[in-house]
Amino acid sequence: MSTTSPTTTRVSVSGMTCGHCVSAVSEELEALAGVEEVTVELNAGGISTVTITSSSELAPSEIGEAVAEAGYLVVANEA
Repeated sequence: MSTTSPTTTRVSVSGMTCGHCVSAVSEELEALAGVEEVTVELNAGGISTVTITSSSELAPSEIGEAVAEAGYLVVANEA
């Protein structure tokens, strides 16, 4: 069994305003393969920071599609 250290990806998401928004985005991201944890620093009405911990690197397009599925927009991707 190989041990890989988790990968952390941070994205900035616009349009989130409340706990329900956080839940919606978290659920979509947690559904992606390899995602272990999602934490959101909510900035209501502004740009929120979403931190995704996963067992392997996620494609920015995968993250963008998951966030869009929840009804929000990724405005910046940071490694």
